[in-house]
Amino acid sequence: MKRAISDKIDHLFRHEYGKLVSVLTKTFGTSNIGLAEDVVQEAMLEALNKWSYDGVPTNAVGWIYKVAKYKAVNILNKEKYKRQYSSEIAHHLQSEWTVEPTLKHIFTDKEIVDDQLRMIFTCCNPIISTDSQVALTLKTLCGFSIPEIAKAFLTNEENINKRLVRARRTIKDANTPFEVPTGKELEARLASVLETIYLLFNEGYNASSGDNLVRLELCEEAIRLAEIIASNPNIKSSNIYALLALMTLNTSRFNSRMDEFDNLLDLEHQQRSQWDKELIKKGLYYLEFAAHQNEVSIYHILATISALHCTASDYKSTDWISILHMYDMLIEIDKSPIVLLNRAVVISKTSNPKKALEQLEKIKDNSTFHSYLPYYTTKAELHFRNNQQKIAIELLNRALKLPIGKNHKSFINKRLQEYSEIK
Repeated sequence: MKRAISDKIDHLFRHEYGKLVSVLTKTFGTSNIGLAEDVVQEAMLEALNKWSYDGVPTNAVGWIYKVAKYKAVNILNKEKYKRQYSSEIAHHLQSEWTVEPTLKHIFTDKEIVDDQLRMIFTCCNPIISTDSQVALTLKTLCGFSIPEIAKAFLTNEENINKRLVRARRTIKDANTPFEVPTGKELEARLASVLETIYLLFNEGYNASSGDNLVRLELCEEAIRLAEIIASNPNIKSSNIYALLALMTLNTSRFNSRMDEFDNLLDLEHQQRSQWDKELIKKGLYYLEFAAHQNEVSIYHILATISALHCTASDYKSTDWISILHMYDMLIEIDKSPIVLLNRAVVISKTSNPKKALEQLEKIKDNSTFHSYLPYYTTKAELHFRNNQQKIAIELLNRALKLPIGKNHKSFINKRLQEYSEIK
């Protein structure tokens, strides 16, 4: 019984936490984000204790919202001479004549969505370091616990705590307003927000180890945050829809990337019947919407590449010529080593492994690749297909010495066995 109630709280915590923290941050001001989080956590704890004896109420969300509201009012009344609250709303909540209508207004669905949007721009302010932006977003907007964030980042809880403290202090010292910027500032800040959301998505999608459920939730939360931005009529940018297309299309393949033994599967060996057709349909819709505007970004190109993979009936039917064209466009915008590595893989499909290896030879000394697992596994596969079995095996053995998770070790060992069996 208590376990079932705890699971119910966990579900509510994940889905309602960010909404409540956003509303209460507007109430207390950005200098008091930590206070807003404390109030929500206390409300959740009270729910757990009370529901354990009385059972879960019919309107569980409404119950928690009500408790959080009046905890906030009590704090404002007790501390009105001790703490500086920057919002006008806080003033209205300190008057018995205005408290009820003010609470009713700030907890409407529209206000909650608007406050989450304000919180996104607050968490992704470029005055905060990138790693702290992602940690703060996960904590305040997505309801992830510190242990969960540490697990997602493959680091310890102390490091995550430091990032959160640093981020909150920076926001407080800068007296950051709780608002969505406008004009040219919005354009510049939006780019930072989308980069953070995409980084958050990649933490879930490309993680080499960690709880699979937590990783999928990271992807889903990134999509949810992008959808909040897209739903605002005042923010007009095809980049939002292109990013949504990219994340949605990639997520459609999430559950097919491992076999029943948790071994990693590359694109060629995935069961396409396991791909989520509804997510693919949604992703293609977003991509078509993004294409109607006269703008091309990294997100547009990557989403198109993902769409070409998702719409191929099987691996052999993949339109590698079009994908190579996309990579040729991409290197005009982003000539990073990772993009060049991925382009070399496509060249091996449109031409041959030897030509792909010639491309990799040009970037082999880049420091990015010293501990980058895909570089070794990709190069090993190309050498193997080029009838250079010994070199391929040497590269995989070097890859095993990298700090990698058990899933990747299993993947490499399986490849080593396959390479060694070929005489």
